[in-house]
Amino acid sequence: MSNDDFSSSPRKKQIAVIGASDPSASELQVATEVGSLLASKGVCLLSGGMGGIMEASCRGAFQSGGCTVGILPGAEGNQYLTITIKTRMDQARNVILVGSSDAVIAIGGGYGTLSEISYSLKSGIPVFGLFSWDIPGVIRCCSPGEAVQLALGKDD
Repeated sequence: MSNDDFSSSPRKKQIAVIGASDPSASELQVATEVGSLLASKGVCLLSGGMGGIMEASCRGAFQSGGCTVGILPGAEGNQYLTITIKTRMDQARNVILVGSSDAVIAIGGGYGTLSEISYSLKSGIPVFGLFSWDIPGVIRCCSPGEAVQLALGKDD
């Protein structure tokens, strides 16, 4: 197989879903829906690979037949990952996670999520927020559908 075999197939978009490790029930529901919507659009979902928003979004994508990639702090991740990248870098993996994405969807979240948002914005990667940090640069969204649509760069 040559490199030319890959040139005709477009690369899948990679969207990171970030957020709270201890989210509310409504945030979990939103994350699951975001994951499912991303999978239905053929997007590869990236996450930190652990619990909370990360697991819920991966579950939604996985159950909808999508690709899920976990950029892990250690060797173990949630059960809905189709690909695991074991960085053993703890919080430093956040730079790898957002740097590997075309866009970021933030759902809720604390200071770890804020650091990922900061890395994204500093790198010019758009961030779409659902119940997340209300800071300059984060595009506030009202629904999972709106966040996914905007992250994909589609107005239809």
